[in-house]
Amino acid sequence: MCRLALKSASTPFSPYSVLQAMESMQEGYDGSGLGLLLRGVNFTDFNYNKHDPILSGVAHTKDALDRLNAYMQEKGFSKKYDHEFTTDLSGLEARDRHKHFVRVYRKPKEWKGYSQSRIGEELMLMRLDLRKNGENHGGDLSVFSLWPDVVMIKEIGWPLVVGKALSLDDDRITARIVMAQGRQNTNWGINLHACHPFFLQGIATMTNGENTAFQTNKQWLESRGFPGYVGYQSDSEVFTHILHYTFQQLKLPLPAFKHVITPLSSSKLNNHPQGEFLKGLRDVCRNLIIDGPNCVIGTMPDETTFMIMDHKKMRPGCVGGKPGEWAMASEICGVDALIPERDKSLDFQPMWENTVVIPSHRKNYEVWSQFDEY
Repeated sequence: MCRLALKSASTPFSPYSVLQAMESMQEGYDGSGLGLLLRGVNFTDFNYNKHDPILSGVAHTKDALDRLNAYMQEKGFSKKYDHEFTTDLSGLEARDRHKHFVRVYRKPKEWKGYSQSRIGEELMLMRLDLRKNGENHGGDLSVFSLWPDVVMIKEIGWPLVVGKALSLDDDRITARIVMAQGRQNTNWGINLHACHPFFLQGIATMTNGENTAFQTNKQWLESRGFPGYVGYQSDSEVFTHILHYTFQQLKLPLPAFKHVITPLSSSKLNNHPQGEFLKGLRDVCRNLIIDGPNCVIGTMPDETTFMIMDHKKMRPGCVGGKPGEWAMASEICGVDALIPERDKSLDFQPMWENTVVIPSHRKNYEVWSQFDEY
């Protein structure tokens, strides 16, 4: 098992506060990996334009950093800001970290005429190029995201140790949404790319559980011919890609995601107001049906956040908070640590048919049932 924590707030906050909350759930992970995703980013020493892409990752050697610089320059990107982590890496287990980078770039002038979809495609392809570049050089370059208003940090170790080592407690980076996952290494090797959350073109998910339908999901996604459906250092990465396929390729709203990964039986759909459509969706996407147990937490490009359970309901999850500030976590103690001052009578633990959603306005949370029309 792993442990998940997410906080969404109208006012940006420090990611270190989420790492502190992870301590309350520390028995659920083993220090083999930590992932952080920040959305709605602010830098105290830089006036960030939310349309500029941010490149996040790790250069394990100076040569890798030099290749990264040359690649970005060749693509016509100019660096506007390079966040300097006041690092003390002595506490980290890994010893091959030349530079953790979070960099803001100015897009090439010729991109001004590009549509948003074209920009999104180009940024994705660049990220994949850089990841491949690292793989071709013995894994000396790890690139996690290249996207506006998003920062991703991944490292091996315990949350507070990593947070201190990367000076995440100095409040120079804040965000409106922070996702964090403490990894329990079970079926996979220790690999930075295996740390959750996973990210693709504005969509991110993280999971506590095991997807035994991974190979079927993976092979079907790879057969689509979409360049972003690659990687898969973790069986949970398919959740991000299935959500991307549902939302970006099929152009269906978020509630449809639950119907794709855990469809209702025919007997239940016979009485559903959208039963015929959902039967067709189930048949077309049958190779995207998951097998758990899984609890999935995700964020969308508009800062909507959500939590989903699968039918087995064997991984815990809960949500709580107050207007303007909400939390999701694997355990109620995680919610307590993130937002201690709240009306606890509003806390909610979703059942297998539910999708819990915190809209971008953050006034309240909503509970969607798979049995309802969306």
